[in-house]
Amino acid sequence: MAGEKLLSRREAAQLLAAGGTVASRLKGASMDLTTACGIAEAVRRRRASAVEVLDHYIKRIEKYNPKLNAFVFLDVDSARKRAREIDEAVRRGEDPGPLAGVPFGIKDLDDCAGMPTSKGSLLYKGRPPVAADFPHIGRIRRAGAVMLGKTAAPEFGLASITSSRAWGVTRNPWNPAMSPGGSSGGTSAGVAAGMFPLGSGTDGGGSIRSPAAFTGLVGLKPSHGRIGRAVVSDISCHGCLSLTVRDTARYLDIAAGPSLNDRTSLPPSTVKYEQVMETLQVAGLKAAWSSDFGFIPTETECIENAKKAAEKLAAAAKLKWVDKEFKSIDPVPTWGFSTITRDLGDLELEGLWPSKADLLTDRIRQRMENLRAPTPLALSRAEQTRRTIEEQAAKFFEEVDILFSPVTTLVSIPAEGPVPATIAGRDARSTGAEAHLMMANFCWLPAISVPAGFSSTGFPIGLQIVCRRWRDDVALRLARIWEQTQPWPLRAPEYRA
Repeated sequence: MAGEKLLSRREAAQLLAAGGTVASRLKGASMDLTTACGIAEAVRRRRASAVEVLDHYIKRIEKYNPKLNAFVFLDVDSARKRAREIDEAVRRGEDPGPLAGVPFGIKDLDDCAGMPTSKGSLLYKGRPPVAADFPHIGRIRRAGAVMLGKTAAPEFGLASITSSRAWGVTRNPWNPAMSPGGSSGGTSAGVAAGMFPLGSGTDGGGSIRSPAAFTGLVGLKPSHGRIGRAVVSDISCHGCLSLTVRDTARYLDIAAGPSLNDRTSLPPSTVKYEQVMETLQVAGLKAAWSSDFGFIPTETECIENAKKAAEKLAAAAKLKWVDKEFKSIDPVPTWGFSTITRDLGDLELEGLWPSKADLLTDRIRQRMENLRAPTPLALSRAEQTRRTIEEQAAKFFEEVDILFSPVTTLVSIPAEGPVPATIAGRDARSTGAEAHLMMANFCWLPAISVPAGFSSTGFPIGLQIVCRRWRDDVALRLARIWEQTQPWPLRAPEYRA
Protein backbone atom coordinates (compact mmCIF):
# COMPACT_ATOMS: atom_id res chain seq x y z
CA MET A 1 0.00 0.00 0.00
CA ALA A 2 1.11 3.58 -0.64
CA GLY A 3 3.61 4.97 1.83
CA GLU A 4 4.55 1.58 3.33
CA LYS A 5 8.00 0.06 3.04
CA LEU A 6 7.82 -3.38 1.40
CA LEU A 7 10.13 -5.96 2.90
CA SER A 8 12.50 -7.97 0.77
CA ARG A 9 12.30 -11.77 0.85
CA ARG A 10 15.49 -11.84 2.92
CA GLU A 11 14.15 -9.32 5.45
CA ALA A 12 10.87 -11.22 5.79
CA ALA A 13 12.76 -14.48 6.31
CA GLN A 14 14.86 -12.86 9.02
CA LEU A 15 11.74 -11.65 10.80
CA LEU A 16 10.20 -15.11 10.63
CA ALA A 17 13.36 -16.65 12.05
CA ALA A 18 13.24 -14.12 14.88
CA GLY A 19 9.93 -15.49 16.05
CA GLY A 20 7.09 -14.13 13.94
CA THR A 21 4.62 -13.93 16.84
CA VAL A 22 3.26 -10.44 17.44
CA ALA A 23 4.02 -7.03 15.99
CA SER A 24 6.05 -5.90 19.01
CA ARG A 25 8.54 -8.72 18.37
CA LEU A 26 9.03 -7.95 14.69
CA LYS A 27 11.67 -5.23 15.01
CA GLY A 28 9.20 -2.43 14.62
CA ALA A 29 7.55 -3.82 11.52
CA SER A 30 3.77 -3.56 11.42
CA MET A 31 3.32 -7.26 10.86
CA ASP A 32 1.63 -10.11 12.71
CA LEU A 33 2.46 -13.61 11.48
CA THR A 34 0.54 -15.44 14.21
CA THR A 35 -3.07 -14.78 13.26
CA ALA A 36 -4.74 -15.61 9.97
CA CYS A 37 -5.68 -12.01 9.28
CA GLY A 38 -2.16 -10.84 10.12
CA ILE A 39 -0.59 -13.34 7.73
CA ALA A 40 -3.00 -12.49 4.92
CA GLU A 41 -2.35 -8.78 5.20
CA ALA A 42 1.43 -9.30 5.31
CA VAL A 43 1.33 -11.49 2.18
CA ARG A 44 -1.07 -9.22 0.27
CA ARG A 45 1.12 -6.19 1.03
CA ARG A 46 4.35 -8.05 0.13
CA ARG A 47 5.67 -7.69 3.65
CA ALA A 48 6.14 -11.45 3.79
CA SER A 49 5.93 -14.18 1.18
CA ALA A 50 3.52 -17.08 1.32
CA VAL A 51 6.40 -19.51 0.81
CA GLU A 52 8.32 -18.13 3.79
CA VAL A 53 5.23 -18.19 5.98
CA LEU A 54 4.58 -21.78 4.97
CA ASP A 55 8.16 -22.83 5.68
CA HIS A 56 7.93 -21.28 9.13
CA TYR A 57 4.80 -23.28 9.95
CA ILE A 58 6.15 -26.49 8.41
CA LYS A 59 9.08 -26.27 10.81
CA ARG A 60 6.66 -25.96 13.71
CA ILE A 61 4.69 -28.96 12.48
CA GLU A 62 7.86 -31.04 12.21
CA LYS A 63 8.77 -30.03 15.75
CA TYR A 64 5.44 -30.38 17.52
CA ASN A 65 3.26 -32.83 15.62
CA PRO A 66 5.16 -35.93 16.80
CA LYS A 67 4.31 -34.90 20.36
CA LEU A 68 0.69 -33.83 19.82
CA ASN A 69 -0.55 -35.83 16.81
CA ALA A 70 -2.65 -32.98 15.42
CA PHE A 71 -2.13 -33.94 11.76
CA VAL A 72 -2.94 -37.36 10.32
CA PHE A 73 -2.07 -36.38 6.73
CA LEU A 74 0.21 -33.68 5.29
CA ASP A 75 0.74 -32.59 1.68
CA VAL A 76 3.73 -30.28 1.88
CA ASP A 77 4.49 -30.41 -1.85
CA SER A 78 1.02 -29.23 -2.85
CA ALA A 79 1.10 -26.58 -0.13
CA ARG A 80 4.41 -25.21 -1.44
CA LYS A 81 3.07 -25.17 -4.99
CA ARG A 82 0.03 -23.23 -3.81
CA ALA A 83 2.19 -20.79 -1.81
CA ARG A 84 4.35 -20.12 -4.89
CA GLU A 85 1.23 -19.44 -6.94
CA ILE A 86 0.06 -16.92 -4.36
CA ASP A 87 3.43 -15.14 -4.35
CA GLU A 88 3.43 -15.01 -8.14
CA ALA A 89 -0.07 -13.50 -8.12
CA VAL A 90 1.06 -10.83 -5.64
CA ARG A 91 4.08 -10.00 -7.83
CA ARG A 92 1.70 -9.54 -10.77
CA GLY A 93 -0.26 -7.02 -8.72
CA GLU A 94 -3.20 -9.36 -8.14
CA ASP A 95 -4.99 -9.90 -4.83
CA PRO A 96 -5.01 -13.63 -3.97
CA GLY A 97 -7.82 -13.15 -1.47
CA PRO A 98 -8.59 -12.38 2.17
CA LEU A 99 -6.78 -15.52 3.39
CA ALA A 100 -3.75 -15.07 1.14
CA GLY A 101 -0.97 -17.42 2.21
CA VAL A 102 -2.70 -18.54 5.42
CA PRO A 103 -1.73 -22.13 6.34
CA PHE A 104 -5.00 -24.00 6.92
CA GLY A 105 -5.76 -27.34 8.59
CA ILE A 106 -8.78 -29.38 7.48
CA LYS A 107 -10.62 -31.67 9.88
CA ASP A 108 -10.60 -35.26 8.68
CA LEU A 109 -14.38 -35.28 8.35
CA ASP A 110 -14.24 -32.57 5.64
CA ASP A 111 -13.46 -33.40 2.01
CA CYS A 112 -10.51 -31.50 0.52
CA ALA A 113 -9.63 -32.24 -3.10
CA GLY A 114 -6.38 -34.16 -3.44
CA MET A 115 -6.43 -35.41 0.14
CA PRO A 116 -7.96 -38.57 1.64
CA THR A 117 -10.83 -38.45 4.13
CA SER A 118 -10.62 -41.24 6.68
CA LYS A 119 -13.26 -40.01 9.16
CA GLY A 120 -10.93 -41.26 11.88
CA SER A 121 -11.83 -44.86 11.03
CA LEU A 122 -9.93 -47.95 9.94
CA LEU A 123 -12.85 -48.53 7.56
CA TYR A 124 -11.75 -45.53 5.48
CA LYS A 125 -8.03 -45.29 6.25
CA GLY A 126 -5.93 -45.89 3.14
CA ARG A 127 -8.59 -44.84 0.66
CA PRO A 128 -7.49 -42.63 -2.26
CA PRO A 129 -7.73 -38.85 -2.19
CA VAL A 130 -11.14 -37.34 -2.85
CA ALA A 131 -11.77 -35.48 -6.10
CA ALA A 132 -13.74 -32.46 -4.89
CA ASP A 133 -13.84 -29.98 -2.03
CA PHE A 134 -16.77 -29.60 0.32
CA PRO A 135 -18.39 -26.24 -0.55
CA HIS A 136 -16.91 -24.30 2.37
CA ILE A 137 -13.45 -25.82 1.83
CA GLY A 138 -13.57 -24.70 -1.79
CA ARG A 139 -14.44 -21.17 -0.70
CA ILE A 140 -11.55 -21.12 1.77
CA ARG A 141 -9.17 -22.40 -0.91
CA ARG A 142 -10.32 -19.76 -3.41
CA ALA A 143 -9.79 -17.07 -0.75
CA GLY A 144 -6.06 -17.80 -0.87
CA ALA A 145 -5.56 -20.26 1.98
CA VAL A 146 -2.77 -22.82 1.73
CA MET A 147 -4.19 -26.25 2.51
CA LEU A 148 -1.72 -28.13 4.72
CA GLY A 149 -3.40 -31.44 5.46
CA LYS A 150 -6.01 -33.30 7.48
CA THR A 151 -6.33 -32.96 11.23
CA ALA A 152 -7.22 -35.77 13.60
CA ALA A 153 -10.79 -36.63 14.59
CA PRO A 154 -12.23 -39.54 16.57
CA GLU A 155 -14.09 -42.17 14.59
CA PHE A 156 -16.95 -40.43 12.72
CA GLY A 157 -16.56 -37.49 15.13
CA LEU A 158 -18.45 -39.37 17.84
CA ALA A 159 -16.35 -38.76 20.95
CA SER A 160 -15.44 -36.13 23.53
CA ILE A 161 -11.74 -36.89 23.06
CA THR A 162 -9.70 -37.23 19.86
CA SER A 163 -8.38 -40.77 19.82
CA SER A 164 -8.90 -43.59 17.34
CA ARG A 165 -7.64 -47.00 16.33
CA ALA A 166 -6.79 -45.49 12.97
CA TRP A 167 -4.56 -42.65 14.14
CA GLY A 168 -3.84 -42.94 17.85
CA VAL A 169 -4.14 -40.29 20.54
CA THR A 170 -4.14 -36.52 20.00
CA ARG A 171 -2.88 -34.42 22.91
CA ASN A 172 -3.51 -30.96 24.33
CA PRO A 173 -0.68 -28.39 24.01
CA TRP A 174 -1.62 -27.01 27.46
CA ASN A 175 -0.89 -30.42 28.98
CA PRO A 176 -0.07 -33.41 26.76
CA ALA A 177 -1.51 -35.80 29.33
CA MET A 178 -4.92 -34.28 28.61
CA SER A 179 -7.19 -34.24 25.56
CA PRO A 180 -7.73 -31.24 23.27
CA GLY A 181 -11.38 -32.28 23.18
CA GLY A 182 -13.46 -33.84 20.46
CA SER A 183 -14.28 -34.18 17.85
CA SER A 184 -12.32 -31.27 16.30
CA GLY A 185 -9.36 -32.04 18.56
CA GLY A 186 -6.72 -32.22 15.84
CA THR A 187 -7.61 -28.73 14.70
CA SER A 188 -7.73 -27.33 18.23
CA ALA A 189 -4.36 -28.89 19.15
CA GLY A 190 -2.76 -27.62 15.96
CA VAL A 191 -4.00 -24.05 16.33
CA ALA A 192 -3.18 -23.84 20.05
CA ALA A 193 0.36 -25.10 19.36
CA GLY A 194 0.93 -22.67 16.49
CA MET A 195 1.16 -25.32 13.76
CA PHE A 196 -1.36 -23.31 11.74
CA PRO A 197 -3.46 -20.28 12.67
CA LEU A 198 -6.88 -21.36 11.39
CA GLY A 199 -8.60 -24.65 10.73
CA SER A 200 -11.94 -26.26 10.04
CA GLY A 201 -14.19 -28.07 12.45
CA THR A 202 -17.62 -29.63 12.53
CA ASP A 203 -20.11 -29.27 15.36
CA GLY A 204 -22.95 -31.75 15.74
CA GLY A 205 -23.12 -31.61 19.51
CA GLY A 206 -20.32 -29.34 20.68
CA SER A 207 -17.43 -30.63 18.56
CA ILE A 208 -16.08 -27.13 17.84
CA ARG A 209 -16.95 -25.39 21.10
CA SER A 210 -15.69 -28.09 23.45
CA PRO A 211 -12.20 -28.33 21.86
CA ALA A 212 -12.02 -24.53 21.79
CA ALA A 213 -12.68 -24.39 25.53
CA PHE A 214 -10.13 -27.11 26.31
CA THR A 215 -7.39 -25.34 24.33
CA GLY A 216 -8.11 -21.63 24.95
CA LEU A 217 -9.39 -20.80 21.46
CA VAL A 218 -12.37 -19.17 19.77
CA GLY A 219 -14.86 -21.76 18.48
CA LEU A 220 -18.00 -20.76 16.56
CA LYS A 221 -20.93 -23.01 15.71
CA PRO A 222 -22.85 -20.82 13.26
CA SER A 223 -26.59 -20.79 12.76
CA HIS A 224 -27.67 -24.00 11.08
CA GLY A 225 -27.47 -23.52 7.32
CA ARG A 226 -25.22 -20.46 7.47
CA ILE A 227 -22.49 -22.58 5.86
CA GLY A 228 -24.11 -24.89 3.33
CA ARG A 229 -23.07 -28.52 3.50
CA ALA A 230 -22.28 -31.09 0.84
CA VAL A 231 -24.56 -33.53 2.68
CA VAL A 232 -27.64 -32.46 4.62
CA SER A 233 -27.52 -32.83 8.40
CA ASP A 234 -30.27 -31.81 10.78
CA ILE A 235 -27.89 -30.96 13.64
CA SER A 236 -24.28 -30.67 12.42
CA CYS A 237 -22.65 -27.45 11.20
CA HIS A 238 -19.34 -26.51 9.64
CA GLY A 239 -17.21 -23.91 11.40
CA CYS A 240 -13.69 -23.10 12.47
CA LEU A 241 -11.31 -22.82 15.41
CA SER A 242 -9.05 -19.80 15.59
CA LEU A 243 -6.90 -17.63 17.82
CA THR A 244 -8.98 -14.45 17.52
CA VAL A 245 -12.52 -13.30 16.91
CA ARG A 246 -11.40 -11.42 13.80
CA ASP A 247 -10.02 -14.60 12.27
CA THR A 248 -13.32 -16.36 12.99
CA ALA A 249 -15.37 -13.50 11.52
CA ARG A 250 -13.26 -13.46 8.37
CA TYR A 251 -13.64 -17.22 8.04
CA LEU A 252 -17.42 -16.91 8.31
CA ASP A 253 -17.54 -14.10 5.72
CA ILE A 254 -15.74 -16.41 3.31
CA ALA A 255 -17.24 -19.81 4.14
CA ALA A 256 -20.87 -18.73 4.57
CA GLY A 257 -23.25 -19.32 1.72
CA PRO A 258 -25.81 -21.75 0.39
CA SER A 259 -25.19 -25.17 -1.10
CA LEU A 260 -27.48 -26.63 -3.73
CA ASN A 261 -27.09 -30.00 -2.03
CA ASP A 262 -28.28 -28.63 1.32
CA ARG A 263 -31.97 -27.78 1.52
CA THR A 264 -31.41 -26.29 4.99
CA SER A 265 -28.78 -23.79 3.83
CA LEU A 266 -29.52 -20.10 4.16
CA PRO A 267 -29.27 -17.41 1.46
CA PRO A 268 -26.06 -15.36 1.38
CA SER A 269 -25.67 -13.20 4.47
CA THR A 270 -26.52 -9.51 4.16
CA VAL A 271 -23.83 -8.45 6.65
CA LYS A 272 -20.05 -8.55 6.75
CA TYR A 273 -19.15 -10.23 10.01
CA GLU A 274 -15.67 -8.77 10.18
CA GLN A 275 -17.26 -5.32 10.14
CA VAL A 276 -20.22 -5.87 12.45
CA MET A 277 -18.05 -7.54 15.09
CA GLU A 278 -16.69 -4.03 15.70
CA THR A 279 -19.78 -1.91 15.17
CA LEU A 280 -23.01 -3.78 16.00
CA GLN A 281 -25.05 -2.13 18.74
CA VAL A 282 -25.83 -4.67 21.44
CA ALA A 283 -26.45 -2.42 24.44
CA GLY A 284 -29.81 -3.18 26.03
CA LEU A 285 -30.08 -6.75 24.77
CA LYS A 286 -31.33 -9.14 27.44
CA ALA A 287 -28.91 -11.75 28.73
CA ALA A 288 -29.36 -14.64 31.16
CA TRP A 289 -27.16 -17.23 32.78
CA SER A 290 -27.53 -20.96 33.33
CA SER A 291 -25.05 -23.03 35.32
CA ASP A 292 -26.36 -26.47 34.42
CA PHE A 293 -29.55 -26.19 32.32
CA GLY A 294 -31.32 -27.67 35.32
CA PHE A 295 -29.81 -31.15 35.15
CA ILE A 296 -26.14 -31.23 34.06
CA PRO A 297 -23.41 -32.22 36.58
CA THR A 298 -20.73 -29.52 36.16
CA GLU A 299 -17.47 -28.88 37.99
CA THR A 300 -17.42 -25.79 40.20
CA GLU A 301 -14.42 -24.20 38.47
CA CYS A 302 -16.16 -24.36 35.09
CA ILE A 303 -19.23 -22.64 36.54
CA GLU A 304 -17.38 -19.99 38.52
CA ASN A 305 -14.98 -18.94 35.75
CA ALA A 306 -17.67 -18.85 33.09
CA LYS A 307 -20.14 -16.92 35.27
CA LYS A 308 -17.56 -14.28 36.22
CA ALA A 309 -16.73 -13.85 32.55
CA ALA A 310 -20.42 -13.60 31.63
CA GLU A 311 -21.02 -10.91 34.26
CA LYS A 312 -18.00 -8.87 33.14
CA LEU A 313 -19.00 -9.20 29.49
CA ALA A 314 -22.58 -8.18 30.21
CA ALA A 315 -21.30 -5.06 31.98
CA ALA A 316 -18.83 -4.21 29.20
CA ALA A 317 -21.47 -4.68 26.49
CA LYS A 318 -24.14 -2.87 28.55
CA LEU A 319 -26.50 -5.81 28.36
CA LYS A 320 -29.60 -6.03 30.52
CA TRP A 321 -29.16 -8.92 32.94
CA VAL A 322 -32.31 -11.02 33.31
CA ASP A 323 -32.81 -13.36 36.25
CA LYS A 324 -34.18 -16.23 34.18
CA GLU A 325 -32.46 -19.61 34.14
CA PHE A 326 -32.82 -21.88 31.16
CA LYS A 327 -33.94 -25.38 32.10
CA SER A 328 -34.05 -28.25 29.69
CA ILE A 329 -34.48 -31.99 29.50
CA ASP A 330 -31.50 -34.22 28.73
CA PRO A 331 -30.72 -34.10 24.98
CA VAL A 332 -27.95 -36.72 24.99
CA PRO A 333 -30.03 -39.88 24.33
CA THR A 334 -31.84 -38.15 21.46
CA TRP A 335 -28.50 -36.97 20.07
CA GLY A 336 -27.56 -40.63 19.73
CA PHE A 337 -30.52 -41.27 17.47
CA SER A 338 -29.62 -38.23 15.36
CA THR A 339 -25.99 -39.26 14.85
CA ILE A 340 -25.31 -42.93 15.49
CA THR A 341 -28.28 -44.18 13.45
CA ARG A 342 -27.26 -42.00 10.49
CA ASP A 343 -23.67 -43.28 10.52
CA LEU A 344 -24.88 -46.86 10.95
CA GLY A 345 -27.17 -46.48 7.96
CA ASP A 346 -24.31 -45.12 5.84
CA LEU A 347 -22.13 -48.09 6.75
CA GLU A 348 -24.91 -50.53 5.83
CA LEU A 349 -25.42 -48.81 2.47
CA GLU A 350 -21.71 -49.17 1.74
CA GLY A 351 -21.69 -52.83 2.74
CA LEU A 352 -19.40 -52.19 5.70
CA TRP A 353 -21.85 -53.22 8.41
CA PRO A 354 -21.90 -55.76 9.91
CA SER A 355 -19.23 -57.47 7.77
CA LYS A 356 -16.42 -55.16 8.93
CA ALA A 357 -17.79 -54.12 12.31
CA ASP A 358 -14.70 -55.56 13.99
CA LEU A 359 -12.65 -52.67 12.58
CA LEU A 360 -14.67 -50.14 14.57
CA THR A 361 -13.62 -48.98 18.00
CA ASP A 362 -15.34 -51.00 20.71
CA ARG A 363 -17.30 -47.99 21.96
CA ILE A 364 -18.67 -47.04 18.53
CA ARG A 365 -19.47 -50.63 17.59
CA GLN A 366 -21.38 -51.15 20.84
CA ARG A 367 -23.39 -47.97 20.38
CA MET A 368 -24.28 -48.96 16.83
CA GLU A 369 -25.32 -52.43 17.92
CA ASN A 370 -27.57 -50.90 20.57
CA LEU A 371 -29.28 -48.74 17.96
CA ARG A 372 -29.26 -51.19 15.08
CA ALA A 373 -32.99 -51.76 15.05
CA PRO A 374 -34.74 -48.87 16.81
CA THR A 375 -38.45 -49.43 17.20
CA PRO A 376 -40.98 -46.93 15.87
CA LEU A 377 -41.84 -46.12 19.49
CA ALA A 378 -38.19 -45.35 20.33
CA LEU A 379 -37.86 -43.12 17.28
CA SER A 380 -41.08 -41.31 18.16
CA ARG A 381 -39.89 -40.75 21.71
CA ALA A 382 -36.60 -39.31 20.41
CA GLU A 383 -38.45 -36.96 18.10
CA GLN A 384 -40.79 -35.93 20.92
CA THR A 385 -37.77 -35.15 23.12
CA ARG A 386 -36.29 -32.97 20.41
CA ARG A 387 -39.57 -31.09 19.92
CA THR A 388 -39.72 -30.49 23.67
CA ILE A 389 -36.18 -29.06 23.70
CA GLU A 390 -37.02 -26.82 20.75
CA GLU A 391 -40.17 -25.59 22.50
CA GLN A 392 -38.25 -24.89 25.72
CA ALA A 393 -35.63 -22.90 23.84
CA ALA A 394 -38.18 -21.00 21.77
CA LYS A 395 -40.09 -19.94 24.89
CA PHE A 396 -36.86 -18.88 26.59
CA PHE A 397 -35.61 -16.82 23.65
CA GLU A 398 -38.95 -15.02 23.35
CA GLU A 399 -37.88 -13.12 26.47
CA VAL A 400 -34.08 -13.31 26.29
CA ASP A 401 -31.61 -12.47 23.52
CA ILE A 402 -28.48 -14.16 24.89
CA LEU A 403 -27.81 -17.20 27.05
CA PHE A 404 -24.48 -17.58 28.83
CA SER A 405 -23.29 -20.91 30.22
CA PRO A 406 -20.18 -22.99 30.83
CA VAL A 407 -18.92 -24.74 27.72
CA THR A 408 -17.81 -28.04 29.22
CA THR A 409 -18.92 -29.93 32.29
CA LEU A 410 -15.37 -30.48 33.51
CA VAL A 411 -11.98 -28.78 33.33
CA SER A 412 -10.16 -31.51 31.40
CA ILE A 413 -10.25 -35.13 30.23
CA PRO A 414 -7.29 -37.54 30.05
CA ALA A 415 -5.96 -37.80 26.49
CA GLU A 416 -6.77 -41.51 26.32
CA GLY A 417 -10.13 -40.97 28.04
CA PRO A 418 -12.63 -41.85 29.19
CA VAL A 419 -14.88 -39.03 30.34
CA PRO A 420 -15.37 -39.66 34.08
CA ALA A 421 -18.58 -41.41 35.06
CA THR A 422 -18.93 -38.99 37.97
CA ILE A 423 -18.64 -35.20 37.67
CA ALA A 424 -18.99 -32.87 40.66
CA GLY A 425 -20.01 -35.86 42.75
CA ARG A 426 -22.95 -36.73 40.50
CA ASP A 427 -23.59 -39.48 37.98
CA ALA A 428 -22.57 -38.11 34.57
CA ARG A 429 -22.77 -41.25 32.45
CA SER A 430 -25.75 -39.93 30.49
CA THR A 431 -24.53 -36.34 30.10
CA GLY A 432 -20.79 -36.52 29.43
CA ALA A 433 -18.69 -33.43 28.70
CA GLU A 434 -20.84 -31.51 26.20
CA ALA A 435 -24.41 -31.56 27.53
CA HIS A 436 -24.48 -27.73 27.72
CA LEU A 437 -23.83 -27.55 23.99
CA MET A 438 -26.35 -29.82 22.29
CA MET A 439 -29.37 -27.55 22.70
CA ALA A 440 -27.87 -25.09 20.19
CA ASN A 441 -27.47 -27.92 17.66
CA PHE A 442 -31.01 -29.21 18.07
CA CYS A 443 -32.47 -25.69 17.88
CA TRP A 444 -30.20 -24.41 15.07
CA LEU A 445 -28.88 -21.52 17.16
CA PRO A 446 -25.51 -19.78 16.79
CA ALA A 447 -23.18 -20.39 19.73
CA ILE A 448 -19.57 -19.45 20.36
CA SER A 449 -16.96 -20.51 22.91
CA VAL A 450 -14.46 -17.93 24.14
CA PRO A 451 -11.72 -18.25 26.78
CA ALA A 452 -13.05 -17.42 30.24
CA GLY A 453 -10.01 -17.82 32.46
CA PHE A 454 -8.13 -20.71 33.98
CA SER A 455 -8.58 -23.49 36.47
CA SER A 456 -6.48 -23.80 39.61
CA THR A 457 -4.17 -26.05 37.57
CA GLY A 458 -3.73 -23.42 34.85
CA PHE A 459 -6.01 -25.14 32.33
CA PRO A 460 -8.20 -22.97 30.06
CA ILE A 461 -11.96 -22.79 30.68
CA GLY A 462 -14.59 -21.59 28.22
CA LEU A 463 -17.67 -19.38 28.24
CA GLN A 464 -20.51 -20.27 25.87
CA ILE A 465 -22.56 -17.47 24.28
CA VAL A 466 -25.79 -18.69 22.66
CA CYS A 467 -27.91 -16.25 20.64
CA ARG A 468 -31.20 -16.26 18.84
CA ARG A 469 -31.35 -18.07 15.52
CA TRP A 470 -29.55 -16.28 12.68
CA ARG A 471 -27.90 -13.77 15.04
CA ASP A 472 -24.35 -14.86 14.36
CA ASP A 473 -23.54 -11.15 14.30
CA VAL A 474 -24.52 -10.78 17.96
CA ALA A 475 -22.42 -13.77 18.98
CA LEU A 476 -19.36 -12.41 17.20
CA ARG A 477 -19.87 -8.88 18.51
CA LEU A 478 -20.09 -10.09 22.10
CA ALA A 479 -17.05 -12.31 21.61
CA ARG A 480 -15.14 -9.33 20.26
CA ILE A 481 -16.14 -7.11 23.19
CA TRP A 482 -14.94 -9.82 25.55
CA GLU A 483 -11.68 -10.18 23.64
CA GLN A 484 -11.09 -6.44 24.05
CA THR A 485 -12.13 -6.51 27.71
CA GLN A 486 -10.17 -9.59 28.72
CA PRO A 487 -7.51 -10.52 26.12
CA TRP A 488 -6.35 -14.11 26.20
CA PRO A 489 -3.01 -15.73 25.30
CA LEU A 490 -2.97 -16.74 21.65
CA ARG A 491 -1.16 -20.04 22.16
CA ALA A 492 -0.47 -22.58 24.86
CA PRO A 493 2.46 -21.47 27.06
CA GLU A 494 5.22 -23.69 25.63
CA TYR A 495 4.30 -22.85 22.04
CA ARG A 496 4.31 -19.04 22.00
CA ALA A 497 7.80 -18.49 20.60
